[in-house]
Amino acid sequence: MENKLKTTSFREHLDQQYGKMDTEKRQKYEQEFEAFKLGAMLQELRKEKGLTQEQLAEKCGTTKTYISRIENDASDIRLSTLMRIIREGLGGSLKLNVNL
Repeated sequence: MENKLKTTSFREHLDQQYGKMDTEKRQKYEQEFEAFKLGAMLQELRKEKGLTQEQLAEKCGTTKTYISRIENDASDIRLSTLMRIIREGLGGSLKLNVNL
């Protein structure tokens, strides 16, 4: 008895789990994944700067709770707030890229 495993790409896996790119379910997944990446990136940058969430919040005029929420679920962050966190809190600048 031969055991054959079918290998699928990650894109094929996403298509199977969430549907094709033009479906509502897949678009929701992609949006949530981008928010997750943003939160993870901000957390990594904060740690590289040696800052606690509270210290970052103080530097950019927000709360530790808000910083925590962004790092764990960045889906509702305003662009102006994101820019302030990066500029004032982390000493960086934000550049956006749009892919069509």
